[in-house]
Amino acid sequence: MKATRGCRFSFHVIVVAAAIAYIYFTTVFVFIDQWLGLWSSPGMLNAVLFSVVALFCIFSYALAIYTDPGRVPSSFVPDVEDPENTVQEIKRKGGDLRYCQKCSLYKPPRAHHCRVCNRCVLRMDHHCVWMNNCVGHANYKIFFIFVLYAAIACIYSLVLLVGSITIDSPKDDQQSEGSYRTVYIISGLLLVPLCLALSVFMGWHVHLILQNKTTIEVSELCGWLKREVMYIHIHMILVHMII
Repeated sequence: MKATRGCRFSFHVIVVAAAIAYIYFTTVFVFIDQWLGLWSSPGMLNAVLFSVVALFCIFSYALAIYTDPGRVPSSFVPDVEDPENTVQEIKRKGGDLRYCQKCSLYKPPRAHHCRVCNRCVLRMDHHCVWMNNCVGHANYKIFFIFVLYAAIACIYSLVLLVGSITIDSPKDDQQSEGSYRTVYIISGLLLVPLCLALSVFMGWHVHLILQNKTTIEVSELCGWLKREVMYIHIHMILVHMII
């Protein structure tokens, strides 16, 4: 059974909630209304579709926040005497079993200690400040679904924004258009970066899933490669100086 944690709002979570609310209301009551007419058949259809996407986005976001990412069981002890048991991982340096001094627990493979949550997380990917929670074994799936729905909602909203600006609408009123000019500017400045960022972020996590890697593991691998390249470069310089 997956454990859930208590309510812990943060500034970043409030910002995300405010952004979701702003994008939803401007999309439905400004973009759709100005372009198609909210009470027309196309307007109502798009309003319902966008509301469904937004609802799934909010629901998955709440689940990602409240679902525990996965705790290391306090009873976990690697069985080093069983040669068939591969549920253990050793340090790169020294060859000792991975042990967390802060949690006083052995670390299962792919588990890492989060400094923000102050505990070890199973198959930790990263700590997400926008969720005020770690992304790990137990909530990675719902986190991925949230990013997917968020990307779809932002792209959908941006399409409706562009359509309401560029295409003649049944509400072709200059006074109405001028009153919404600030809304269009703010929405454009918000939606364009969000669409780009979420699309790149989505592609990155699709790549991680296909490679069966986590963000931490990739960053550690990149850091190791950088160190090896640096050591080789220093070694070549020293050899050249000696010669």
